[in-house]
Amino acid sequence: MRALGRHVLAELQGCPFDILNDMKKIEEIMVKAALEAGAEVREFVFHKFSPQGVSGVIVISESHLAIHTWPELGYAAVDVFTCGDTVNPWDACNYLVENFQAENMDAQEIKRGTNISLPRVAVNL
Repeated sequence: MRALGRHVLAELQGCPFDILNDMKKIEEIMVKAALEAGAEVREFVFHKFSPQGVSGVIVISESHLAIHTWPELGYAAVDVFTCGDTVNPWDACNYLVENFQAENMDAQEIKRGTNISLPRVAVNL
């Protein structure tokens, strides 16, 4: 059955504190990850916590990318949700692993919208 979207839930471990605590750096990496995957970036918002940590979301035409960091643990929780066939969420995840300098990524893909009956479109020739 065809899915409406692909949702990758990724856990990045072994990332440097300085990267995971730098809101501007995270924003830059996340936007570039979306573009690397072929997505069209619409909006983004990020928040820096005190004493450390960053959360943010990139809204893309195809859905979203989100991140929550725990710099003191070298850990980032990442969601990459894409709809349609033109954007590959794994391209974004691989970009994130490289640019967050993660030692390890544990990820799983969930197909979204598989139980929805899609309308059939009549084509007049």
